[in-house]
Amino acid sequence: MPRVWEVPVHDSTRVRDARVAAEHAAAVASLDEPRTAVAALVATELATNLLKHAGGGQVLIEVVAPPVLAAGADVLPVVQIAAVDHGPGIADVGAALGDGFSTAGSLGAGLGTCRRIADDFELHSAPGRGTVALARVGAAVRPAGRPAPESEPALRVRAGGVNVPFGGAEYSGDAWAWVRSGDRATLMLADGLGHGPEAARASTAAVDALRGAAGLPPGEALRRLDGALAGTRGAAVAVAQVDLAAGRLRFAGIGNIGARLCEAGVWRPLVSRPGIVGVHRPGTLREEQTAWGDDHLLILHSDGLPSRWTPPPEACRPGVDPAVTAAVTVRDASSSARPVRDDTAVAVLASNPAGR
Repeated sequence: MPRVWEVPVHDSTRVRDARVAAEHAAAVASLDEPRTAVAALVATELATNLLKHAGGGQVLIEVVAPPVLAAGADVLPVVQIAAVDHGPGIADVGAALGDGFSTAGSLGAGLGTCRRIADDFELHSAPGRGTVALARVGAAVRPAGRPAPESEPALRVRAGGVNVPFGGAEYSGDAWAWVRSGDRATLMLADGLGHGPEAARASTAAVDALRGAAGLPPGEALRRLDGALAGTRGAAVAVAQVDLAAGRLRFAGIGNIGARLCEAGVWRPLVSRPGIVGVHRPGTLREEQTAWGDDHLLILHSDGLPSRWTPPPEACRPGVDPAVTAAVTVRDASSSARPVRDDTAVAVLASNPAGR
């Protein structure tokens, strides 16, 4: 089930909680001792920054798929650590990432060191709106028995997301995942009905079923997921697939998963059908198709975001780490006085022309 460690950081005692959560996540991801220490240090530093410079915030720690999927290899999970705040923002992001900048009273690592020791690190800050710092830490070497990636280049698309459980619960009823089949990349977001372990069981069943449906178009994948979720309380599910060889995006959804596609700086919604996957699937599934290019970006979100939420123009930046875009989306749709009102997951699929 989608375990999420959400650590609200409003006093110094929670810095230790963030470190311990990162260590637990590293164990789930099967990281070795040195990489576990890296994850713990990054979590400690980011939590300390929240206190010192933003007056508090939250640390979200998850075990997720990497933002780029290699061909012909098992997907090795990574520990993702996101620090989100509604503070004053950072006036000079470049200086904050420099070697001479560190948080007073912290371990002295600084954001620059976090950037060097993590596999991925990105910082987004907006004056008056807050900051998102996101890092990923994975295994230093592939475990024995795991196949090495083939020579096929990485897809020119990246994906990422964040998941916020309602009320600080241990498990979220939402889940996102993405898979690759040749030149096709498929992103899915599932929202299990209600909250708690049973909702999480439904969304986890959708994730597991997606792995066996990587090559199917979205409509057929939803039919496969409908069978897999029988016996659960069901879920709202949206599936989007980019075929890079054809330059096409296909989308199909059942239930209240929001979908927003950005084309050339303009956002438009993609529409799901009413129903519940695993409980009440509509007889026919409408599948939208549209062009996909290097300036395109797709956001999927569960109903934890406000129903009338629409992305701001600046969210349409395919070059930004997709998980950062997701975290900024959650930050800007909520506040410390108005936290998320349900399990809330946001998943982003973005062009990656450089294939990084």
